[in-house]
Amino acid sequence: MANDTTAAARSAAPATPEKPSAPENPSAPENPSAPEARATPGTAETPETPETPETPAPSSGRLPLLALLALATAVFVTSLTETLPAGVLPGMSADLGVGEAAMGQAVTVYALGTALTAVPLAARTAAWRRKRLLLTSVAGFAAANTVTAVSSSYALTMGARFLAGVAAGVAWALLAGYARRIAPPHLQGRAVAVAMTGIPLALSLGVPAGTFLGEAVGWRAAFTAMTVIAVALLGWIALAVPDLPGEAHGGRAPVARTLKVPGVLPVLAVTFTLVLAHTVLYTYVAAYLGHRGLAGSTGLVLLVFGAASLAGIWFTGRHIDRRLRILTLAGTILVAVAAAVLAVPAGGAGLVLAAAALWGFGWGGAPTLLQTAVADAGGEHADTAQTLLVSLWNAAMAAGGIAGGVLLDVLGAGALSWSVLVLLVPVVAIVAGARAHGFPARPAARR
Repeated sequence: MANDTTAAARSAAPATPEKPSAPENPSAPENPSAPEARATPGTAETPETPETPETPAPSSGRLPLLALLALATAVFVTSLTETLPAGVLPGMSADLGVGEAAMGQAVTVYALGTALTAVPLAARTAAWRRKRLLLTSVAGFAAANTVTAVSSSYALTMGARFLAGVAAGVAWALLAGYARRIAPPHLQGRAVAVAMTGIPLALSLGVPAGTFLGEAVGWRAAFTAMTVIAVALLGWIALAVPDLPGEAHGGRAPVARTLKVPGVLPVLAVTFTLVLAHTVLYTYVAAYLGHRGLAGSTGLVLLVFGAASLAGIWFTGRHIDRRLRILTLAGTILVAVAAAVLAVPAGGAGLVLAAAALWGFGWGGAPTLLQTAVADAGGEHADTAQTLLVSLWNAAMAAGGIAGGVLLDVLGAGALSWSVLVLLVPVVAIVAGARAHGFPARPAARR
C-alpha cells in the first residue's frame, strides 16, 4: 500500500565540488514513501553558487521509462511480498500447523516491521545515496523471502516476515520520490503512476500466479520465485536507474511541525482508514470465498481484482494531475459499492467477480492518489509527510490483519465485508470536507 514516501547541501563556493547542489524541486516526492533532495535557498551571507544538477530530469521532456519500470518492479516485489500470504494462506496454515487467523498475521507482522521502522530508518539513511539504499532494500527482500521459503517453523517465518517489512519501510521511503526526481516536473504525477503500476501488477498477476503455483507445487515455490525476481532486479537497478544524492543533515522537518501543515492530517486520516478497510477483507479473502462456497475461485477472484486495479491506476495516471479530489472520492465510493455487494449473502460467482472488479478499479489508484495528495499538502515538509504516510499505511495494514482475524474468529467471514462498508463512511466525509487543503477542489501547482 509496498511502496512507493529534502535538502541537498549547497557548496559555499565553486571550489568545493565534492558537494554538488541539487536543483530545487518544490513538489517533493510521494509513497506506500519518503521524499528526496530539495535545494536550500542561499543566504545573504553566503551567495548562491550556480546549480549543476547531478541527475537532471530528461531534457526531452519524456519519461525515463527503463528506469521507471525498474522502480515499478521494485514496487511489484514489495507489494507481492506483502500480499502473497493472502493467496497461499490455507497451504501455509496447514504446513506450519496453525489456524488461518494465526497465519494471516504474516501480513500483520510484515506491516508492523514497516510501521515501526519507517520513520527511524528514513532518518538514519537520509544521507545515503538513493541507488545504494534501493539496492540494500531489494537485497533484504531476497534474503527474507529465501528464509520464508525454507522455514518449517511458524516463529521463524514470522521473523522473516518482520524483516521483509523492514526492507519495505526502506523501499517505500524512497520509491515515489525517486520516480518524481528523475521525471520532468510536468510529468511527475504520471511518473509516480508508472512506478506504482507494480502494485496492481502484483495483485493482477503476482498474487494469482503465486496462488496457482502454491496450489500446483506448494507455497514455498511461490516465495522462492520472489527471491529469483529480487536477485534479477538488483542487476536491473544497477544498470538502468540513475543515482541520486540523499539529504543533507538536518534537512528533515520535525513530525510535530509537519502535522500542523494544513491538509496533511486529513490525508493521513484517509490513508489509515482506507487501508484498514481494504486490508480487513483482502487479507482473508480466501476465507471469505470459502464462506461463500467459492473456495476454488480464490485465484480467479484475485486475478479479476488485480486486472481491475491495473485499469484503475492507468485511469488515475491519465487524470491525477487535474482531478485528484474527484478520483479519490470516486475510488472510495466504488470500493464501498463493492463491499455492499459482497455483504449480500445471495448471489453466485458472477456477482462476486463483478464486486471484485469494482473493488479493484476503485482501489487501484489509491496509493498514487494518497502519495500525491500528501506531497502536495506537505509542501516543504513533504519528505516527513511521506514518511508518516508510509508508517500509517503499514500500521493500518497491521491493524487490518488483526481486526480481520478477530472478526473471522468471533463473527465469521460474513462480517468482513460489512466492516469495510462501515469504515469507508468517514473516508468519504473527510475527503469531501478537505476541499481547501488535503484534497483541494483545484489542483496544486507544480514546478
